[in-house]
Amino acid sequence: MNHYPVPPSNRGNARKMRKSMTDAELKLWNEVRAHRLMGLPFRRQMPIAGFIVDFACPDKKLIVELDGSQHAEAEASASDAARSSRLEALGWTTLRFWNDDVIRDIDNVCQHIVIVAGADVR
Repeated sequence: MNHYPVPPSNRGNARKMRKSMTDAELKLWNEVRAHRLMGLPFRRQMPIAGFIVDFACPDKKLIVELDGSQHAEAEASASDAARSSRLEALGWTTLRFWNDDVIRDIDNVCQHIVIVAGADVR
C-alpha cells in the first residue's frame, strides 16, 4: 500500500473525529470493525492524501463516506465530487451513503460495500 505524508494537524483531527463519531458512523463501524464484514480490514477516520476519510479498506483501496443532509447543498456536493476525483486519481474507489441509509438499512449498505469490494474477500 502507498503511504501518503500526513500533516500532524490531520493526524490530530482524525483522532478527535474517532472519539466523536455520528450515530451513523458508529453503526457502520460496529458492522465493519475487526474484519467483521467478510474479513475486510477497515480503518475509521483515516488520513489519505490530505483528506480524512470516514472509513477505508486499504487492501481494496475502498473508501466509504457517510454524508449528512448538509452534503446535499450545491457547494458541499461540488467539494465532495472534487475530493472523490482526487482520491480516485490515486486509485481509490469512493462509495457515498446518506446517514439515513445507514441508520435505516445497514444490511443493504453492507451488501453494497461487499459487492464493490469484489468477490475475492475472505
